[in-house]
Amino acid sequence: MKTFQKVMVYVEGKGLKKRSILFDDKIKKIVKGKGVSKYAEKIELPKGAIVLPGFIDQHIHGAGGSDGMDGTLEDVATIAKTIASEGTTSFLVTTMTQSPENITKALSAVKEYREKNSSLGAKVVGVHLEGPFIAAAFKGAQPLEYVAVPDVKVFEEYNKASGDSIRIVTLAPEVAGAEELIRYLAKKGIVASIGHTGAKYPNVEKAVELGAKNVTHTFNAQSALHHREIGTVGSALYLDELNCELIADTIHVSVPAMKLLTKVKGADKVTLITDAMRAKGLPDGESELGGQKVFVKDGEARLEDGTLAGSVLKMNVAVKNMVEKVGIPFTQAVDYATINPARMLKIDKQTGSIKKGKNADFTVINKDFDVLMTIRDGEIIYKA
Repeated sequence: MKTFQKVMVYVEGKGLKKRSILFDDKIKKIVKGKGVSKYAEKIELPKGAIVLPGFIDQHIHGAGGSDGMDGTLEDVATIAKTIASEGTTSFLVTTMTQSPENITKALSAVKEYREKNSSLGAKVVGVHLEGPFIAAAFKGAQPLEYVAVPDVKVFEEYNKASGDSIRIVTLAPEVAGAEELIRYLAKKGIVASIGHTGAKYPNVEKAVELGAKNVTHTFNAQSALHHREIGTVGSALYLDELNCELIADTIHVSVPAMKLLTKVKGADKVTLITDAMRAKGLPDGESELGGQKVFVKDGEARLEDGTLAGSVLKMNVAVKNMVEKVGIPFTQAVDYATINPARMLKIDKQTGSIKKGKNADFTVINKDFDVLMTIRDGEIIYKA
């Protein structure tokens, strides 16, 4: 048993409060004062430390020199351990548009990794299948030759390879076959996410009717808002049913655009993602994404033709940007990285907030948003 004693804690439903927490792998008690077991191991924190729920990244490709598409247990483990340093305790290994063989290899590695139930680093809670069911004209940094038509049978094969762990599927709803796949995913409780798409409002409206719930990296690689056709961006802003992913690095999306999104969408309909690639956590220089050269400089990752190719964003920095640059209240910005993705992934009964009975998943930061400690299932997985 472990304890934090008389520290600032973001308690579910109460906000920031000075509290003591008793926990093992689950949260046992949250009390005022020091009313927890005197036999518990006390975890000392510096003055000014704030205990938050562990961050959840539902869209991340890689970090620390590894990518989920590398398709090995070692690479999944590297990502898990690297992102623990930014306060992330749960994540979805995110694939990309590639050959069926490479996608299957990556999914099989996730299946095997999850079966091992590794306690190192952040927990892999499943897969975000980003592509190959996208629109060629909005492929972004995804290889054109592997873009495929949405197909339920193909998806079933991928999901089987993953051990039935695919939680989100990014697709273009205007492409033939997409409506059938969205309907199927909704029935299975898997999130259909609108992305890499030229969809117009009627396409998005229909997708929502069929069960689509999420928009992949809102504003990026999708049809823009126009006054005679509001496109995917306008539809994402307008339709209350849609949750909006956001890469809050101020590179992929400008600060005014982030302000617009958060002004229009409900506080429970924005989810921070990093969409990070293997170069995250490494020095600037040449990297790789899906067999394509990527050049990283000053926090920007681009293909040779200048196309943005994922990010090197850290989740604690995303939260910081939302507070300091966008002007979002602190606890609301934290929600964007914790309870909102937890609800989307249907793991909110286990994690995503600090409440008795939930997993002991914590991120400890200071006033500058630096991560001091990350705890997953009651065990320290990172300490600065």
